[in-house]
Amino acid sequence: MGTGAEIRIGTSGWSYPKGEGTWNGTFYPKGAKGELEYYAQRFSTVEVNSTFYRPPEAGMVWGWVRRTPDSFRFAVKLWQKFTHPKMYQEATGESAEVKIEDVDLFQKAIAPLVTSGKLAALLAQFPPSLHNDEGGRAILTGVMKSFCSYPLAVELRHKSWSDDPSTAQLLRDYRAAWVRIDEPRFELSIAGSLPVTAPLSYFRFHGRNAADWWRGNVETRYKYYYSEEELKSLAVHVQETAEDPRTERELVFFNNHFSGYAPRNASQLAELLKLPFQEEKPTL
Repeated sequence: MGTGAEIRIGTSGWSYPKGEGTWNGTFYPKGAKGELEYYAQRFSTVEVNSTFYRPPEAGMVWGWVRRTPDSFRFAVKLWQKFTHPKMYQEATGESAEVKIEDVDLFQKAIAPLVTSGKLAALLAQFPPSLHNDEGGRAILTGVMKSFCSYPLAVELRHKSWSDDPSTAQLLRDYRAAWVRIDEPRFELSIAGSLPVTAPLSYFRFHGRNAADWWRGNVETRYKYYYSEEELKSLAVHVQETAEDPRTERELVFFNNHFSGYAPRNASQLAELLKLPFQEEKPTL
């Protein structure tokens, strides 16, 4: 398929070493070392989820830079203190009030990616409990103001946002991409079709395991393997967005990480879209 925009496809995270859904022996050969290097030879981008729990040390981030090819790109999930204040407070016992020092801390953490040109985007993933009300808009606007100097993607999951036509303009005002998600559909789920709001378009495919979505754990919730027909349907949405004249770049991430499902589905989608296979070596 021909496209108008640059498309990069990868997975949400690259390291799943433990548990029933481990990637060891499924995606990574048994006993393999250098997981990021192995991953980066096959995909051109990855979404970093560990940054949701704490800002990483700059030295660790420089390690990511050194272990991947020059053309490789990282999307980085924002710290939960910015997007999930209640979760942060419950997890740490600390105040969730965001200060300028918190923004500075996170910016310093991702500075190696910015300096090396390997930062593809920041992802602000908000919980389904963030509604389109005065408080919700204040949190959303605060995050966009703080990080508008970076390519920013915003994942809103409650239907009150897509039911309000003004949401799209709010995101456009900050050049923030409205993340298009595929996940089980519920009564209060956000609309499946969303407008283009930035030069960057961003897709996240979580799987469709409705039975375990609320009852499952961090592994079984994502135990879902997309069929060939489902991938063809997703490919159409990715293709249509790429051909929109407002879209310059697309990032597509599979988060159905159970037992290496995500990299397999990501490779299949790349093949459907006729994207080149990644075969570059890290520049150590």
